[in-house]
Amino acid sequence: FYFWRLLRNTVLLSLYSLLFYFPAGIVLALLLNEIASPKFKRAVQTVTYMPHFISLVVIVGMMIDFLSMNGLINNLLGALFGVQPIPFMRDPAWFRALYIGSELWQNVGWSSIIFLAAVSGIDPSLYEAARIDGAGRFKQAVHITVPGILPTVTILLILFIGRFMTVGAEKILLMYNPVTFETADVIQTYVYRRGILQADFSYSAAIGLFNAVISFVLLLLANAAAGRGGETKLW
Repeated sequence: FYFWRLLRNTVLLSLYSLLFYFPAGIVLALLLNEIASPKFKRAVQTVTYMPHFISLVVIVGMMIDFLSMNGLINNLLGALFGVQPIPFMRDPAWFRALYIGSELWQNVGWSSIIFLAAVSGIDPSLYEAARIDGAGRFKQAVHITVPGILPTVTILLILFIGRFMTVGAEKILLMYNPVTFETADVIQTYVYRRGILQADFSYSAAIGLFNAVISFVLLLLANAAAGRGGETKLW
């Protein structure tokens, strides 16, 4: 029973990251590329990059303070909508949303950098030819920008799938508590508790090896699928 709960939580958190966090960097890069004003573009980039340089401990500390029963968020909800205080950090139903939301806020700007670099490598003559043919900004983005960054997206997606079973355990260790184990406990946090806190090294090593083998198999499958779908793959 405990194994299936760990596997379910690990897969769901990784899947939500794949569905929401990974595309967010691509979308932000495409939007930044369409900003005409250099000053405004630099300002947006600075604002979106800054959270990445805040310590993970500080980020989780801010979440605990803001989301506490008498914190800023509950005070605003109570004042504006008359909502009763919600125990965000102690409610298992909120853990995944808080984890993914904080990941987006902290790292989406940083993850967009490599996509912006890929966009800058696209031949400008392609855009000039498209404008001559009457293509607007949206059609240029769909038919030139997106295909131009697709190889980069493919490589990063393969690497992301290779890390599919290794959810950010450091952040989860800071965020979770025994009340939220139902949705927060993943394979890596269980390995930490079993191996480090309980000193059961052989059992935790076996679980870690199992996790590594699954990750390696997923990497092989993702690379093979990318090779069948196009020329871009890791090897």
